Amino acid sequence: MSEILRQHIEKIVPLTDVEFEHILSHFIRKKFKKHQFVVQEGQKVDYDFFILDGCLKSYSTDANGKEHIIQFGMQNWWITDYQAYYGQLLATVNIDCIEASELLCLSYANREKLCSEYHKIEHFFRRKTNKRNVALQQRILSLLSSSAKERYDQLLQQYPELFQKVPKHLIASYLGVTRETLSRFNQSDK
Repeated sequence: MSEILRQHIEKIVPLTDVEFEHILSHFIRKKFKKHQFVVQEGQKVDYDFFILDGCLKSYSTDANGKEHIIQFGMQNWWITDYQAYYGQLLATVNIDCIEASELLCLSYANREKLCSEYHKIEHFFRRKTNKRNVALQQRILSLLSSSAKERYDQLLQQYPELFQKVPKHLIASYLGVTRETLSRFNQSDK
């Protein structure tokens, strides 16, 4: 499974076997059960998580108990509460497993150590952060200027595998629509 991480990194920077083994030694492999929390609001966030297998959701719960999905995470994706991780603050979001998941966990200290040891790893993380920033901006602009149907079509086009893994009510929450509205979109696609 660790080859998934190597392939992921090598899409941006090449690694020797020795470099990869050293990098991998800074991660902790953990398995989580379906519905198990990886990060809980109000707790310390120790890790950035690289997903080897499974599916997760990052979300906030409002005062009325309604979940607002911020992000999904699938194989080859990274997920954490970035504000808490980088700032060494307490979590403001929850992250839990939609299905049983296997993750590689990278502490902030180990990330900084790897970046100081390998310029190429610092470059890798900078590129990943840039991509995440662009994706976040696109998500915000989509929420502000696209119709719910347009957001649905875009998500389906970009991540069709998400619709196989994630329950419809969670996709509806991510899109900011009701489950009934999502069902109408599904009907109109047939």
